[in-house]
Amino acid sequence: MKTTIAPSSLTSLPHRTNLSLRSSSLLFRSPSSMTTTTTSRGNMAVAAAAATSTEALRKGIAEFYNETSGLWEEIWGDHMHHGFYEPDSSVQLSDSGHRDAQIRMIEESLRFAGVTDEEEEKKIKKIVDVGCGIGGSSRYLASKFGAESIGITLSPVQAKRANDLAAAQSLSNKVSFQVADALDQPFEDGKFDLVWSMESGEHMPDKAKFVKELVRVAAPGGRIIIVTWCHRNLSAGEKALQPWEQDLLDKICKTFYLPAWCSTDDYVHLLESHSLQDIKCADWSENVAPFWPAVIRTALTWKGLVSLLRSGMKSIKGALTMPLMIEGYKKGVIKFGIITCKKPL
Repeated sequence: MKTTIAPSSLTSLPHRTNLSLRSSSLLFRSPSSMTTTTTSRGNMAVAAAAATSTEALRKGIAEFYNETSGLWEEIWGDHMHHGFYEPDSSVQLSDSGHRDAQIRMIEESLRFAGVTDEEEEKKIKKIVDVGCGIGGSSRYLASKFGAESIGITLSPVQAKRANDLAAAQSLSNKVSFQVADALDQPFEDGKFDLVWSMESGEHMPDKAKFVKELVRVAAPGGRIIIVTWCHRNLSAGEKALQPWEQDLLDKICKTFYLPAWCSTDDYVHLLESHSLQDIKCADWSENVAPFWPAVIRTALTWKGLVSLLRSGMKSIKGALTMPLMIEGYKKGVIKFGIITCKKPL
């Protein structure tokens, strides 16, 4: 396994272990002095609590996107992710540049992953879009590569809307969407030439299992692309974020139904544990800086306010939390990361 890191644009990757990525059996290990019966009961209680917490998170994510996806589509279109901008660029609210930037995010992600020449593009026949939203990326990628694409989401509303849009664009023969859990994907091993996760990793309560599933469904020689919200990499000797940093993230988590955050370092270490090739990552925080201010400005227009009030309380809470995202980026706590790799042949 070879790790390719370009020092000019990629984050440094000190080796360490993040306890938040360990399984619950490690996090809640019983002392050796306890009896076997006590240990067993303790493990069962922990497993039950973890299962309840995970199920509540899944339900919250599904309900959040059931309620808010229509509002997003009405104002921003069918790409439910950040745009990619040149650093320090000035894009006005009325500019079509925001939707162009969302397409640019897809193209830049492919470029970074090395899917840039005709030979590489020809290899992509089957795609999975993990956390597909209403299917913007799936339809774009399927059209670009002439490939079959399957999108999965926890939201029934999103899956139905994504299928309706595919039908309206005469893409139903190439693109389909279904309700499924990214941590337990309903696909056989080695099925997909491109495993695509655009801003869904932040919702995953078990990052190790998430990565394991992405690797499992990737075909030999297939590419994995993860674009996600992260917290900053910890410095040497740091065991955790500062209390004020964690408090900021916790407030965002409550609104957007997010579990514990991790860093790009953590993702790299997880991918390294699967002996993948061409592992690399980058911090694109500067490239997405104009995005959240633009989203806030749209919410403050007459159309945005009316749509926001009509869509429900989860959307309103989401709008009120957006300034915290801006604060997180400005203070360097939140990072917008891309992590890519290739599965060995």
